[in-house]
Order: sequence, then C-alpha cells, then structure tokens
Amino acid sequence: MKEKTFEKEAAFLSPYAVQSKDTRGRLRQEEPCAMRTDFQRDRDRIIYSKAFLRLKNKTQVFFAPDGDHYMSRLTHTLDVSQIARSVARCLSLNEDLCEAIALGHDLGHTPFGHVGERVLDRISPCGFHHHEQSLRVVDRLEKDGRGLNLTYEVRSGILNHTPAGHPETLEAETVRLADLIAYINHDIEDAIRAGYLSFEDLPKGPIALLGNRTSERIDSVISDICRVSEGKPFVKTSEEMGAALKELRDFMFVHVYEEANKLIQESAERMLGALYTYFAGKPEELPPLYHAVAEEDGVPRAVCDYISSMSDRYAIGLFKTLFVPREGAV
Repeated sequence: MKEKTFEKEAAFLSPYAVQSKDTRGRLRQEEPCAMRTDFQRDRDRIIYSKAFLRLKNKTQVFFAPDGDHYMSRLTHTLDVSQIARSVARCLSLNEDLCEAIALGHDLGHTPFGHVGERVLDRISPCGFHHHEQSLRVVDRLEKDGRGLNLTYEVRSGILNHTPAGHPETLEAETVRLADLIAYINHDIEDAIRAGYLSFEDLPKGPIALLGNRTSERIDSVISDICRVSEGKPFVKTSEEMGAALKELRDFMFVHVYEEANKLIQESAERMLGALYTYFAGKPEELPPLYHAVAEEDGVPRAVCDYISSMSDRYAIGLFKTLFVPREGAV
C-alpha cells in the first residue's frame, strides 16, 4: 500500500511538493512501516501522544468560558489541520505532511494560552517560546523521554509555524497560513459569543472582502491562496487579501486578545510563578521524567518542561494542592 501511495504522489503531486519517499529521514534510524509512509506514521504518532490529548483542556483565547462551544487548543489544532489539508489538496501538495505538521504545531503550548507563554518566558532564565517547546516535546519529552522520532520535514514545519519562522517546504508554509486563518476567524466567533464584540464592531473593509460568516471568510482566503499559488513555487495570499487579514488580526489583538489576556494575566502569573518557584526550589518533587531532564539540561529547563505540559485544569488543581489550605487542615 505504501508503494501505491508513492506512485500516486509521483503522478499527481506538484513538482514543488515534498514526496513522501524523499523525506530527509528521522533523528534515529528505525524500521520503516510496511503500509504507511513516514509522514502518515508521524501523524499517527502525534495523534496518540499524551501532549496531543492534553490540548483539549488548554486555553485558546478564553479561559474557562461559560459554554461548551468555545475553541480549545485542541479544536484550534484540528481547525488548522482541516484548512491546511484543503489548501494542500487544491495545490497538489503533500496532504499527509501538512496534516502531521498541523497536528503537532501547538503541542508545546502552556496552560492559559499565550499569557502562560509570556509568564514562563519572563521568569525562566532559559526563556520560553511555544514553537520551540513543541519541537522539544516531540524530540525529547514524549514517550517517557524517548521522543516521537519524527521526520525532519515535520519537525522543521512545527518549529517554523509562527509568523517569524522560515518554512523550508510549501507544506510548512501552508500550515503557517492555516494557523493564521484559523485563529483569526474562529476567535471572532468566540469573541462575539463571549460578548467582547458585536459583528458591527468588526472593521468594514476586511469583512466586505472576506464575508460575514466564519465559513465564508475561511473559504474566501483558501480560494484566494489557491488562485494566487496554483502551479507556483510558493504558497501565499494576494496582496489585497493579505492586507485584509493583517487589518483583521491587528483589530483582534487590540480589541480581543489584550482584553481577554487582562482577565487571566494576574491569576496566571500568580499560579505559574508560584509553581515555578516551588519546583525550582524542590526539583526532587518533579515527576520522574523531569529528573533526567534536570540532570541533562538543568533545573530551569525541567521546570519549564513540566509546567508547560500542564493543562489549565491540572495547573489550577496543583496550585490549590500546594498553596491553598484545605478546610479543616491544621
């Protein structure tokens, strides 16, 4: 079956796509799978990882929202995967590679979203950035410290998915664009649901170009990317669409992200700061996996690894256990 996939890719993929047979390989050599390509195998490894499962209880924008229909870090990840695959299918890129990068791109996110990321970056001497941590998760922390041993192309795509990254493949660039498309449009939906915005507040120019509904806006951007990039050695939007997305993103940062962050900033700083100080002073109380990390990479790195792995719920529960007196306790 894998050979059939190779044949289909050779026949139908764009000359600018990455063919599965041409992967640059893994950090450690291993026996190939008889049925799955290496990129398909990477996708499966990510889906069944512990870090992926924890995404369901990690904040996207709104912390502990009152309702069941807000985006979590997991639903955002699935959204990015779907958009990336749609673009890849249109441009005849490697859909399996796009999917694997998309599913792994946010594995290193902290509890409390980007607020938690900024807190760890500020208090830890080794710094913290979620895209670097996502790569660390798949390389070093998963599988009890053995890592997932993913292919070079997936690892590079995960590391370079942010606006400041430098994607090495069109598939990685596709995921980077899909991430932007996903979080802007569905965060608008969540912000309106949460009462931060009304539809009338949105900037008129971008909405006139992209559309009124979430699905319409996503479809508009995907169609634009495919029209501009089909048969070309790049993946990008038109200048007009890119400007509209930037205006919408800037609007969201001012009117939604900064306001939402203010609500949890103080609590997140207090909780994560206290947890960091506690485990930095008592590294022997870290879970066993992080003992080895502390020995090899230092205590600050191990504490960052542990705290960033936590879901919102777990971080709150641990904080209460360590620092909140229990009723009846003497």
